[in-house]
Amino acid sequence: MRSTAREAAFQTVFARLLGGDLTEAERAKIYRQHKLGEEDKAFAERLVSVTEEHFEQLSATISAAVTRFADYRIYTADKAIMLIALAEILYFGDIPPVVSVSEAASIARKYSTERSADFVNGVLGGIINK
Repeated sequence: MRSTAREAAFQTVFARLLGGDLTEAERAKIYRQHKLGEEDKAFAERLVSVTEEHFEQLSATISAAVTRFADYRIYTADKAIMLIALAEILYFGDIPPVVSVSEAASIARKYSTERSADFVNGVLGGIINK
């Protein structure tokens, strides 16, 4: 299921934002924990790869959309969630942007703070509605 693959991608990107470069074994462990099949694992890998490849552009887009405070004040989990969602929005043409935003808000509800789902939804919604 793609929702679970997105969670695995989030955990991978989140770990990297915290300063860790995951080994292949660590990434494989995340995928096993989420019980990803081959298709979902490929989707998660592609999502992580696209996020890494376009990291600077994705980060700049998020920073430009968050005008209330500096980028460094964005909770790391929220940033990781928005990075993968924005990568999906910009580089996965087969996924409607509203689906990416909805999935990002769902991940934020599960892994971040009480207010994060609204924050993530608002930032990403603002980006796709420009």
